[in-house]
Amino acid sequence: MSESGDAVAAFRLLMLTVLGQALSAAGYLLDEDPVSEAAGRFLFLPADKADAELRIEFQVLAGTASEWAPQMPSRFRVTLFRQRAERTLAALVVQDFGVEILPSAEHWWSWQDSAELGAALAEAGHLLVGFGIPWLNGDLKPPT
Repeated sequence: MSESGDAVAAFRLLMLTVLGQALSAAGYLLDEDPVSEAAGRFLFLPADKADAELRIEFQVLAGTASEWAPQMPSRFRVTLFRQRAERTLAALVVQDFGVEILPSAEHWWSWQDSAELGAALAEAGHLLVGFGIPWLNGDLKPPT
């Protein structure tokens, strides 16, 4: 497996460890798709498949190193899909809800080791459970 493949596999394992139970409890399960996962895309769909319009996507970009550049951090972001609306979790929190807990609406969570990845997933998971999933379900609307 390549270096980037190792980073994506490590991401999958830790993502399911940190967030798997919370997402399952919220009614979302990982759509097992080895091709998409190998490309760094992890998609969670409603467990009952009744509402195929709702999706949570984790996109991973594995950091690489070369003989000319040091190891770059890997990073991920979370995108939410509801009917025809698509929002990154960072944009939803920072722009739509006005909560400046992240550096920007374009934020990507980055990591260089498993401890940093675990912390980044925990932070993203808190925001996903607090803002993202309620927004997807229509239970939480941004202020107007």
